[in-house]
Amino acid sequence: MKNPRILIVTPEITYLPAGMGNLAQRMTAKAGGLADVSASLVAALFDLGADVHVALPNYRQMFNMDVFNLVNKELRLYHGKLPADRIHLAEDRIFYYRDKVYSSYEEDNTRIALIFQREIINNIIHHVQPDLIHCNDWMTGLIPAMARRLGIPCLFTIHNIHSEHVTLAQAEETGIDAAEFWEGLYYDEPPGSYEHARTKVPVDLLTSAIFASHYINSVSPSFLHEVAEGRHGFVPPPVQREMANKLHAGCALGILNAPDETYDAAKDQALVENYTAQTHVAGKRANKIEFQKLLGLESNPDAPLFFWPSRLDPMQKGCELLTDILFQLVDDYGSEHLQVAVVANGQHQVHFHEVVGMHHLEGQVSLVDFDEQLSRMGHAASDFMLMPSRFEPCGLPQMVSALYGTLPIVHATGGLRDTISPIDVDANTGNGFAFDVYDQEGFRWAIDQAMRFYRRPANERAVQITRVMEDAKEHFNHEATAKAYFEIYEKMLQRPLTSKGA
Repeated sequence: MKNPRILIVTPEITYLPAGMGNLAQRMTAKAGGLADVSASLVAALFDLGADVHVALPNYRQMFNMDVFNLVNKELRLYHGKLPADRIHLAEDRIFYYRDKVYSSYEEDNTRIALIFQREIINNIIHHVQPDLIHCNDWMTGLIPAMARRLGIPCLFTIHNIHSEHVTLAQAEETGIDAAEFWEGLYYDEPPGSYEHARTKVPVDLLTSAIFASHYINSVSPSFLHEVAEGRHGFVPPPVQREMANKLHAGCALGILNAPDETYDAAKDQALVENYTAQTHVAGKRANKIEFQKLLGLESNPDAPLFFWPSRLDPMQKGCELLTDILFQLVDDYGSEHLQVAVVANGQHQVHFHEVVGMHHLEGQVSLVDFDEQLSRMGHAASDFMLMPSRFEPCGLPQMVSALYGTLPIVHATGGLRDTISPIDVDANTGNGFAFDVYDQEGFRWAIDQAMRFYRRPANERAVQITRVMEDAKEHFNHEATAKAYFEIYEKMLQRPLTSKGA
């Protein structure tokens, strides 16, 4: 029996394995976490020996190819070097000259998505002949219905709760023969017929993908259940209903993302001193001193340092909870010289500046624009990381912080609930601090728990942080994520995938 062939369809990618082609490492088109997840999954499956293929738009400018020659020597060389033709580029000039994945104009994004799907449906599926198709986000929303029409099992991964709506006529104008699979799509209202649907009733791309796919997964188990139970008002009712239907049918799973492999305190070049779980005390101390200097905080390696790494979005990230308690927090722990460092952008910045200026908190509180190098140092330098998100599909900063020996303080929701559990020194368990009720009191309670931990003897804290770092390295990695996808593929195919050594 042949090794099942997996086709991963994604509009974004961070990199591809070097073994998949001489230009694979130049295949970078990233707008968010989807690119990292796609890259790590393809790489892990490839390393395991799976017959994995990837389809993505040919962003020739972003791939640093010569966009002024439609067929050039570089592209011919690239295609000629691909082993078993594993990378499949959707060809259309709409992709060639782009300098970013998504446009500022929704109409452009919709057209780009339709043309991408046209190439998948009309050409790439027939060329690859996959045994299973794995689609990602709304930009691949029509493909699951076509896969079902062809009898190919399809997994759909929901990274973001965002959709676009198109008519069948719009899809057909790009060259997609939607009449083949129109009955497998989800419409804004029940269509009376194909002719009625074609111009009068828009298709909901995200809900269509959930509806038509054989299996779906979200990027954390808890978020999947929260959406299915209707606990988030921002989720459109059709998405909620179809996710609930899939979950109740046993065709939905939550699979956590993992941080990029460069988040490694032992190797991260942004740090002034690298360290391991066993050498974290000296390493974190050196990074704290330098981080305090760079952010204008009082130089004090013994001061408890709280770090905020997420965008300052009060609709999701909970930054208003911090500004509401910021002055009282610093004042209450003034004798212990508590410090707060914010390395982030967002609309809530002005409120931080107002609080700091009004109460003269300079030296205790610092806010600077997001900078990748500073953020990495912040994870290494700090004692605690703040992430009181109102909702969080997965979240990565809490995993990164644990990898660097910084204990997360989180609201127990979505991926934060799945990755962070209260630290218990006596039981030698847990990796952070969590609060259940989303309000100032709950957040402040969790911070107080963190400060109680900070007051413990240094040797007791060191033992726990060593354990947290070791556990994080074991569980928050791409291999663990790929293994979960590997298992769902095997369940869908009802047969094992061949891997190296099998």
